[in-house]
Amino acid sequence: MLDRNSMSPRRLQAVVMLLMLMIFNASGAFVGINIGTQVSNMPSPSDIVSILKAKKIQHIRLVNSDHQMLVALANTGIEVMVGVPNDQLLRVGQSRPTAADWINKNVAAYLPATNITYIAVGDEVLTAIPNAALVLVPALQFLQSALLAANLNTQVKLSSPHSMDMITKAFPPSTATFNSTWSSVMSQYLQFLKSSGSAFMLNAQPYYGYVKGQGIFPLEYALFRSLNPNSQIADPNTNLFYTNMFDAMVDATYSSMKAMNFTDIPVMVTASGWPSHGGRNEPAADVDNALAYNSNLIRHVLNNSGTPSQPNNQVSTYLFELFNEDLRAGPDSEKNWGIMFINASAVYSLTFEDVAITTTDSPALRGMFCVANSSAPHSALKQSLDWACGPGSANCSAIQPGQPCYKPDDIVAVASYAFNDYYHRTQASGGTCNFNSTASMSSTDPSHGTCIFAGSTGANGSSGGAASGPVSQDSFASHTQSCWLTHLVAGLLPVVLLL
Repeated sequence: MLDRNSMSPRRLQAVVMLLMLMIFNASGAFVGINIGTQVSNMPSPSDIVSILKAKKIQHIRLVNSDHQMLVALANTGIEVMVGVPNDQLLRVGQSRPTAADWINKNVAAYLPATNITYIAVGDEVLTAIPNAALVLVPALQFLQSALLAANLNTQVKLSSPHSMDMITKAFPPSTATFNSTWSSVMSQYLQFLKSSGSAFMLNAQPYYGYVKGQGIFPLEYALFRSLNPNSQIADPNTNLFYTNMFDAMVDATYSSMKAMNFTDIPVMVTASGWPSHGGRNEPAADVDNALAYNSNLIRHVLNNSGTPSQPNNQVSTYLFELFNEDLRAGPDSEKNWGIMFINASAVYSLTFEDVAITTTDSPALRGMFCVANSSAPHSALKQSLDWACGPGSANCSAIQPGQPCYKPDDIVAVASYAFNDYYHRTQASGGTCNFNSTASMSSTDPSHGTCIFAGSTGANGSSGGAASGPVSQDSFASHTQSCWLTHLVAGLLPVVLLL
């Protein structure tokens, strides 16, 4: 028989925290943002927090543990990743007391008011400061011991971001491996992640992959745009299709870990973005491409679709970055990754909400469809399709390979789905059905089979009602898991309270 007084307050807290973590793990992937510091006239911490709230950004990564920012973030609910800068890594990794002092001053002092959930230990240490490689894992271990001593190890997790340069050959993803120079360190690092339940942190930048590739991969592939049916990219070993470079980078990381006999370690992308401006020899760095990449990235992550080889593993991602860092070294592009200028005005408009599940299908539009003109040149349709699926924020998941509206040999049908989705989402706020004269309105329902167009009233075998793309099995599983956990918590909480 249970003794009602047998559970200590600390044990009760641990049980409740476990339940909270279970609920959190079922909530799906998120998109956060990096906040760099190499800015000549940085907005005040309170102004930054106001910007975050206005943009509904709920997750941020700080490159350090700026105390003024941590104070400003108190009681906002925003989840914060703090960082141990590279120039502090040696001291932390060589002294257990120094690591404990770092935790006390930069983490424990601000919890629970400031919601610190992760610590990024260094940044691209093995490729940026290889002389510090041998202290990376000791630093993680010392910091973890300090978190344990402070009873914060369930609230705060530790990891260290790595660049794609750690992978010698990233494509095809199935055969990717880490640079053998760092095999010993990587093995220890992965063992730490496995034992502590932490994620592998990856800085995944398709911009660099596209530029370094020198034309091997099309720009559309880097920007999440639709590829020409004749230019589909597949892994020859798995026959998995890759519609974007981001997924290929993440899967290359999973394969690299598997090659070292480590599985079930999730990948978290700690930096991914696209520069909005560059020098004369940097033509890919422009506002249109930056808007296309970041808007498509947000939609892709929040769709919770995983990657081709890991469809059930969602990839939470931190956008790089909030402000242009005008003091960064290197070419012009390095100073222009931000979505905002240093005066806090927007470089371009970007929403952090899940546009993939936004429904704006008005009853007045039922039975009306925006479809592609069959007489329009295919090149013009392709350009309009790229815009609709990119800056236009149409939900184009249903026209990807393997999905119900995918027709690789019929660009008119594919473009019609994208045009129609865009129109139904935006008509109430001024969106039109024109697309440079490549589209027009029609009352004929183009739905077919399980491919249901927004505005369908049930004709052509559809199930009726508006559609904004298919509900994937992963999305359904995530919803089912959330419901199951809700019932589990409801059942367990009375038991916990009785203990």
